Amino acid sequence: MSTPRMTLTAAGDREVVITRSFDAPRERVWDAYTKPDLLKRWLSGPPGWTLAGCEIDLRPGGRYRFVWRDPDGAETGMGGVYREVARPERLVYTELFDQDWTGGETVETVVLTEQDGRTLLTSTIRYASPEGRAAALSCPMEEGMAASYDELAAALAAG
Repeated sequence: MSTPRMTLTAAGDREVVITRSFDAPRERVWDAYTKPDLLKRWLSGPPGWTLAGCEIDLRPGGRYRFVWRDPDGAETGMGGVYREVARPERLVYTELFDQDWTGGETVETVVLTEQDGRTLLTSTIRYASPEGRAAALSCPMEEGMAASYDELAAALAAG
């Protein structure tokens, strides 16, 4: 069986749509997206980085905060507010990095669709402006997200 690949597509003038299939039921993918101990297993960032801080209040209006630490000990963080929480199929939240390079808050919608024990993740990120999306796409966003999703696939396979 071939390894699933992530796709990243620009849509409209402010959105990016990411898809990736996982060999796991959507309940497990949901948990990996919403439980701090599981997020720390796959959302680490570039090689050598760790997800050092992970706080989640998983409810509409609840806040979350992630802090990554690089190999030299420098930290970068981001957070936001959950707008919709519909276990296990839909999660909508805002996102803003501490060092904002995209010109404002984004809104991310994650939809999980299960078929025959596999889960298709579709994530739509809406930027504050076309310039914000261009700034995000100018960094190694696609490579970083693909690496994180590969780590998620490995974590799901490990159980």
